[in-house]
Amino acid sequence: MAADKSHVGGGGALLAGFALLCSQLSLNVGAAVAKHLFPLIGVEGVTAYRVGFAALLMMAVFRPWRTPLTWPQACNVAVYGSVIGLMNLMIYRSFNLIPLGIAVAIEVAGPLTVAVLSSRRPRDAVAIALAVAGLYFLLPIHGHVDQLDPVGVAYAAGAAVCWALYIVFGKRVSVMHGGQSVAWGMTAASLFIVPVGAWYSGAVLLTPSYMAIGLAIAVMSSALPYTLEMLSMRNLSSRTFSMFSSAAPALSALAGMLLLGEHLTPTQWLAIAAIVLASALTTLR
Repeated sequence: MAADKSHVGGGGALLAGFALLCSQLSLNVGAAVAKHLFPLIGVEGVTAYRVGFAALLMMAVFRPWRTPLTWPQACNVAVYGSVIGLMNLMIYRSFNLIPLGIAVAIEVAGPLTVAVLSSRRPRDAVAIALAVAGLYFLLPIHGHVDQLDPVGVAYAAGAAVCWALYIVFGKRVSVMHGGQSVAWGMTAASLFIVPVGAWYSGAVLLTPSYMAIGLAIAVMSSALPYTLEMLSMRNLSSRTFSMFSSAAPALSALAGMLLLGEHLTPTQWLAIAAIVLASALTTLR
């Protein structure tokens, strides 16, 4: 019986890892589609589509109101949802100014920090050094022609903080049913992101063709990946979740190159590789 339990546990972890990989692939395709829509309705409008439609889909599918929240759960969901909304808005603002892969490489500093703070091993010193080296060559502190927009970098850094909080509070609400927690979180996010998008973009958000694209973005970038991530959190520790998330910069860079024609310099690719390796090192046993 003990062997059977071990087998099931390993299979559950493997399935959780596969779900997280699928969420990253879906997220990056959605990001590429969203970036094509930025010039038409603005970053805030696309963010409103993503969060608003995802909230409606999640509420319709999981009907979370059937399980009332306790007061502590409601507080955690409120923070979790607020973090989701801010993370979406900041990373989209960053995507609008700098390449996808670089933005996500900076953003992944959030889960990397969570992983490092949860461990005190000598290997983490190497991970920190790699991450610092990678960020050094990505941040706009050099006088080169291909210098990044500092505002875009600042938005990516803000998204990194939100990503760290997302992991912390996502773990707290993951004890609920995965879909219900995401539905409540997306609803909380939509309560302030949708009005912001409506204020900035106006009536153009009601254009049917744009709404159809916005619905697709919501499915690829929020509804599907957040649900898969929440299911993963139930079987993975925060540190292991962060390890799987470490592949995000490389996947985003590939998506940017293949779908948007964003070709990075060799130095930028090496910097991204250093950050990916740093994230992986923090969770290797």
